[in-house]
Amino acid sequence: MVELGSGMVAIGAAIAIGASALGTAMAQKSIGAAGIGLMAEKDGQFNNVLIFLALPETIVILGFVVAFLMLNKV
Repeated sequence: MVELGSGMVAIGAAIAIGASALGTAMAQKSIGAAGIGLMAEKDGQFNNVLIFLALPETIVILGFVVAFLMLNKV
């Protein structure tokens, strides 16, 4: 049988990953729309838009690290 504490840690880890994923999705939505508008007006901006789209992904990586530390009780 699973203890209540272990279940709460698992729920906390799921919230850490889920919340960071939702935050990243909202950020990338705005960045993607602005990036497409920029590329429509100016040529040669693909690399800049790609970099700006990749930056919010670090938030998900941080959420994964927090969940990993919670599950391993570090």
